[in-house]
Amino acid sequence: MTRPIIWALGISAVAALWGVGLVDKLDRRPSAAPAVLMEASAPASFAPNTLILDANAQGHFHTEVAIDGNRLSMMVDTGATLCAFSQEDAERAGIRVYERDFTARTQTANGIVMVAPVRIPVIRIGTISVRDVEAVVVPRGRLATSLLGMSFLRRLGDVSMTRGRLTLRG
Repeated sequence: MTRPIIWALGISAVAALWGVGLVDKLDRRPSAAPAVLMEASAPASFAPNTLILDANAQGHFHTEVAIDGNRLSMMVDTGATLCAFSQEDAERAGIRVYERDFTARTQTANGIVMVAPVRIPVIRIGTISVRDVEAVVVPRGRLATSLLGMSFLRRLGDVSMTRGRLTLRG
């Protein structure tokens, strides 16, 4: 019962630390041209190779990704070295892993977990596509929300945050 709470607190702490560091970094960065926005009620906005995400009530950024035509929701997590999929989300996205595939150990907020390393041919978000993305699948029941980590984000042209909006540029 306490593991999901510890996991959520760990992710919240990482997000808070990331946000503080990013705000300092953004204060020194020249402002970019504004992206074209869709309706204010839309959770994400698109411009060519640009996606703008609004933070939810907890300050997290979620987006829908497409993998081989399958869609799933992921939380953007700059504290995650790799993209991490729950086994349930991996199956929805057509990523099949077996018990024997859980060969790598990784440190999480809940301790060390065995994961299955995978490579995703293409992950798409809106008009942004990143090929050959390193990722892991976390065993069933061990990850509440799949994470869009740095193995995807570092391959983008720009990732910036201003006033509760996260801008991703391909």
